[in-house]
Amino acid sequence: MSGDDIVLSADWKLPGFHLVVDLKLPAEGVSVLFGHSGSGKTSLLRILAGLEKVPGACVSVRGEDWQSADAFRAAHRRAIGYVFQEASLFEHLSADGNLDFAARRADPGLPANHRQQIIELLGIGPILKRYPSELSGGERQRVAIARALLINPGVLLMDEPLAALDDARKGEILPYLETLKREFRVPIVYVTHSTNEVARLADYLVILSQGRVLAEGDIQSLMSRLDLPIRLGEEAGAVLSGEVTARDTQWHLSCVKVSGHPFWIRDNGETVGQAVRLRILARDVSLSLNPHTDGSILNVLPATVLETAADCHPASTLVRLQVGEALLLARVSSRSAAQLALRPGLAIWAQIKSVAVL
Repeated sequence: MSGDDIVLSADWKLPGFHLVVDLKLPAEGVSVLFGHSGSGKTSLLRILAGLEKVPGACVSVRGEDWQSADAFRAAHRRAIGYVFQEASLFEHLSADGNLDFAARRADPGLPANHRQQIIELLGIGPILKRYPSELSGGERQRVAIARALLINPGVLLMDEPLAALDDARKGEILPYLETLKREFRVPIVYVTHSTNEVARLADYLVILSQGRVLAEGDIQSLMSRLDLPIRLGEEAGAVLSGEVTARDTQWHLSCVKVSGHPFWIRDNGETVGQAVRLRILARDVSLSLNPHTDGSILNVLPATVLETAADCHPASTLVRLQVGEALLLARVSSRSAAQLALRPGLAIWAQIKSVAVL
């Protein structure tokens, strides 16, 4: 963290709800506010946006005070783009007209190709002449994101932007969000209760429950914690960052190096040198005291047991592992954990049955 952080603190009492937070979010990448409904995620976003004037709250973005004990900057004077659950487009305007509306708020000193870059990034060129009623949910949301980006915001706020979409439309729009994260460098504060969106998008994660911060930290260390305050059940697993170092065209595989260790994955067309994010679920990692090369599992890696913990059901145990500098989770039966005598410091072999590229 640095002086360029997004600082947000509040102590807000409402009937039946009390929000108490003191956060410093990195002013780069995607910071995800994660939790169940009623945890305070959207309330935090609205305070950051200036849509809720909460007494005593403090908001500072990259050293610029937006709210303090002595001052309050109105929402329209904050350098934000806001994307809601529903696209909230002007129905009487075409997609292009909606962009025109936002462009009037944009800094006149922006590069001439700024608008075209956004249109190409979000793939909305072919639909610009259509009206909102003629667009799919995913198309509407892409136009809404483009409209928010056009003003060149200092922070992009996204309040469950995929919640109203079906699985097919979510799958359609997630790659655009990943590209946005890479290409535009605008810090994003993203609200969701979806573990899939957390795994794919988050760089920094804040877990909220009943108005309190239960845990926060970078995605890789937080998702591998055994004491994660919100039980993820079958979704428990680790998120790793690596780079494609080779492709095996004969078997349609790619090799991703993570902390110097190779992970063989299905070749999805990634290029050598491309940075990728992997998700490995705990249920897809088994453990052995010896390496086995006579089976069907491609990824068998040396690891060290860091700690173990009881799982949701006493029949299984969660194990936190270190592979190089990377952290993994494994879910094994409690009987197997006893037979292997799993304990911190034990050298073990992690057998990874499935790796998802995010």
